[in-house]
This record gives sequence, C-alpha cells and structure tokens, in this order.
Amino acid sequence: MLLRQIERFLRLTEMPWTKFGRLATHDPRFVADLRNGRNPRAGTVKRVEHFMNNYLESLHAH
Repeated sequence: MLLRQIERFLRLTEMPWTKFGRLATHDPRFVADLRNGRNPRAGTVKRVEHFMNNYLESLHAH
C-alpha cells in the first residue's frame, strides 16, 4: 500500500509530510489527502514510488 510506503519513507528520512508532497507530487497536501482516504491514480503511484527510490539511492550514494 502506497501510504504505508510513504509513512516508512518519512520515518527513515525524517522528512516533513508537506515537503514530501511538494517534492513528489507538487501538492503539499498529498500525504494528508492519502491519510484521509484519497486513492491516487496509477501514474501518480508510479511517480511517487520513483521519487522515493531515487531519493533513497541518492542518500546511500553519498
């Protein structure tokens, strides 16, 4: 489930959920909307997963 992945990512990176939304989807309320039951489209899910993977890879590369 996407929200579970995002919550784990936020804990690992200590990133505020509003910043995550801005960076991943250009929507600072994205995580709050998910927490309130929003179902993102498949393309949005792919984009968010891609963002998280790239962000974590860049952390490990340094």
